[in-house]
Amino acid sequence: MKTLIIIAIIAVIIIAYAGMYNSLVKYRNRAREFSSQIDVQLKRRTDLIPNLVETVKGYAKHEKETLANVVELRNNVTNANSLQDKVDADNALTGALRQVFALAENYPDLKANQEFSQLMEELSNTENKVSYARQAYNSQVQAYDTAIQTFPRNIIAGIHGFKEMNFLQIPDVDKEAPKVKF
Repeated sequence: MKTLIIIAIIAVIIIAYAGMYNSLVKYRNRAREFSSQIDVQLKRRTDLIPNLVETVKGYAKHEKETLANVVELRNNVTNANSLQDKVDADNALTGALRQVFALAENYPDLKANQEFSQLMEELSNTENKVSYARQAYNSQVQAYDTAIQTFPRNIIAGIHGFKEMNFLQIPDVDKEAPKVKF
């Protein structure tokens, strides 16, 4: 009888250990999945930009510097290595794209161009998807980090080398409230 009780206790411990380990793997993999989703959306966005630039070129020939800057910043997003570097480069690209969108106000023919309107809408939709993916990533990182820091999972995390993940950070410039003047 004692032997059966000991075997049952060992079995419960092994099952609990395996369950906690598997949940840590699940949290980590979900965070990686959301990281990948950010990459997918940034890639989609950078793929749309050459079409936007070509459309604008036909209407705003003397805005070459603005368009060249957009292309350069797009390449920075494509060439960034870490997720945070990609996000930082994408934030810079967002600022440059705002200038391109502002060009539409100066060129009514461009603003009326159906292709330009569709590209702007696609970029806007993609930006929403990027924002959602960033939020989902940070939420999952929070869940994962909490899981590896709480007892008894912290013991299992330490044994198996689970490390904390970093949240995506917003640049200080974007944290400042815009100044509205009338």
